[in-house]
Amino acid sequence: MSGAVISRVELAAAHDGDAELNVTLQYENGGQTLVALDEYAVRVLMDSCGASTPDGLIGQGWYHVRDALEAASNRFVNSNSTQQ
Repeated sequence: MSGAVISRVELAAAHDGDAELNVTLQYENGGQTLVALDEYAVRVLMDSCGASTPDGLIGQGWYHVRDALEAASNRFVNSNSTQQ
């Protein structure tokens, strides 16, 4: 599958002090995008890629990042709908 791949991962601190993982997506045309993932999204990403360490994410397709972000976002939607 063509498209962007994960080219770099880096542990960072979020604005609230929690740890997050910054993932760099490298596009076929040389462009790059930095995506910050919270702990939940990182767990989903690692599982979907079958990675046991962050370095195991290198070379994986961008769609894994998309799916991890969607799963992380949906956990709030689902929790809010049950509280109403």
